[in-house]
Amino acid sequence: MTIFDVPASAPSILQIIWLLLVAVLWIGFFFLEGFDFGVGMLVPFLGKTDQDRRVVMNTIGPHWDGNEVWLLTAGGAMFAAFPTWYATLFSGLYLPLLLVLLGLIMRGVALEYRSKDESPTWRAAFDWILAIGSLLPPLVFGVGFANFVKGLALTTVVNNFGTTITLFSGTFLGLFSPFALVGGLLVVALCLVHGAHFVGLKTVGGVHDTARSFANILGIATMVLALVFVLWANLAYFNLPGQTVGWLKMAGWVTGVVALVCLALGWFMNSKDRDGWAFIGTALATVMLVAMFFTHLYPALGFDNSGAMSAPIDLTTASSSATTLTIMTWAAVCLVPVVLAYTVWSYFIVFRRRLSTANMPLDVATAA
Repeated sequence: MTIFDVPASAPSILQIIWLLLVAVLWIGFFFLEGFDFGVGMLVPFLGKTDQDRRVVMNTIGPHWDGNEVWLLTAGGAMFAAFPTWYATLFSGLYLPLLLVLLGLIMRGVALEYRSKDESPTWRAAFDWILAIGSLLPPLVFGVGFANFVKGLALTTVVNNFGTTITLFSGTFLGLFSPFALVGGLLVVALCLVHGAHFVGLKTVGGVHDTARSFANILGIATMVLALVFVLWANLAYFNLPGQTVGWLKMAGWVTGVVALVCLALGWFMNSKDRDGWAFIGTALATVMLVAMFFTHLYPALGFDNSGAMSAPIDLTTASSSATTLTIMTWAAVCLVPVVLAYTVWSYFIVFRRRLSTANMPLDVATAA
C-alpha cells in the first residue's frame, strides 16, 4: 500500500494537493492581476493630464497580459484536475464568466488602442473603457467566490440517455444576494487599494502623491468591507452538507483575521509614505482572503449538495484519475518554479525602475 491508497470515500493525497495547487494559482492571479485591475480602474482618477495617465498605465504596461495568464492556468488546472467541478461551474455560471471575458477584452483593446490617436476625446474614451473593463472581472469573481462560500445550489436530473447528472439549480439574479454583493464590493475595493499602492510604489512626483491620497481613503473602505465579510462568512457559512469544520473552521477565522491585520498594516504604512510595506500589506491581505475562500471549499468545492445527494459533487467525485493527477504533479514540479523565477526576474530586475512624467515625452498635439 502507498500513501495514495486511501479509502474511496476520503480524498486522496493527490486530490488534496491539487486543490491546494488550484488555490495557489488563484492566489497568484489575485495577487498579480489584483493590482493590475486596480490600476486600470484608477487611470481616469489618478491622472490630471494625459502625461499623468500615461505614467499610471505604464506601471502595468509590461505586465498586464502576463498577469492574465494566471487566470488561464488556474482554469486549466481546474479542468484537468477536477473536470466535474469545472464543467458544473461553466455550465451554470456561463453568463457571469462571459462578463469576465468581456471585461478582459475591453482591457486589452483599451491598452492597445489608446495611443493610436492623439485626440483627447479618443484617449478619454479608452481610459473609461479600461476602467470599466477592469471593474467587471473583480466584481464578478468577488460575487462568485462569495457564492462558493455560501454554497451553490445543485440538483440532480435524469437526461435523455437515462444518466443521472448534477446541475446548478440557481438563477443568475439569485447569485446577487446581499452577502455576495459584499464579497464583490470587497474584491473590487481590495483591487483598488492594491493598485493604488502599486502606483505609489512604481512612481514619483504628482502621480505618486495622488495615489497615496486615494489609498488612504480606499484603505479604510476596504477594511470595513473586509471586517463585515470575514465575520459574515465565518459565522454563517461553515455549515454546508459534508462541510469539514473543526481545524478548518479555525483556519477560516485565522486567515480572515490576518487579512484584516495586513490591510491595517498597508493603510498605516501608506500614511507613513512607506510604499513598499504598504504594497506588501495589501498583497498579504489578498493572499489571506483567497486562502479563506478556499477553506470554505473543502471538501464540497463550494456546492450545496442538499438537493443532489444522489450524485453529490465534492473533492472525490469531481477529480480526475490518480494517473492523471500524478502526471500533472510531475509537470507542475518541473514548470511552476520556472514560471515563478521568470515572474520574479521580470518584476525585480527588468522593470524595477520608478516612473514619472519625465519618462513620458509630450505628444505633438499636447505640446501644441
